[in-house]
Amino acid sequence: MLILDLCGGSGSWSQPYKDAGYDVIVVDPIVGTGRVQDFTVPADVHGILAAPPCTEFSQAGARWWKSKAATKPYLLADAVDTVNACMSIIQEAKPKWWALENPLGRITTYLGNPAWRFHPWEYGDPWQKRTCIWGKHVIPPKTPIKWPPSGTSPAGPLLLLSPKPTRKQIELLVSWGMVPTDWEKRWGPTPSRELLRSLTPPSFAAAFFKANP
Repeated sequence: MLILDLCGGSGSWSQPYKDAGYDVIVVDPIVGTGRVQDFTVPADVHGILAAPPCTEFSQAGARWWKSKAATKPYLLADAVDTVNACMSIIQEAKPKWWALENPLGRITTYLGNPAWRFHPWEYGDPWQKRTCIWGKHVIPPKTPIKWPPSGTSPAGPLLLLSPKPTRKQIELLVSWGMVPTDWEKRWGPTPSRELLRSLTPPSFAAAFFKANP
């Protein structure tokens, strides 16, 4: 069965499907597979995962929205275009199920309210980041861990990344289970910060796969 992972970055959300033998197509320029705007939709798509870049939508960047609107209005326009392209692919493919992810923010202006929300710790990944999900799918049951766990950065390891991630920072993500041990083989010796920040919490990805085979 065919799964499309739109704006999938490393492919971490679709990894459980790949591991289970599904055919997976990751569409993302940061891993060299092109833009969703240029993607030709194949036949017989079983499921679609979409995670359009959140930089222009995330509430975390709200303090820059006004200045960006004045100096670089194309940034938001490009972000909205990407979301629209994802939705167009979903409408054309008519998959059995689909899901679109983004952090809490102004993407609701374009997609309306999400179907549901979660923090990674609610699925066993020990950090918090309010994440919204839109779509038509089975919501995976939550298996929360005690929060906050001792010795854990509440914001999660991704916020520790510098503009140029160091090997030590990447190995930290490996220890959290977010980056595969063979990351150098997959992404080269110096994966970008953008690629690493696109990673989906692994326990959430596994729970979503189990609920939506």
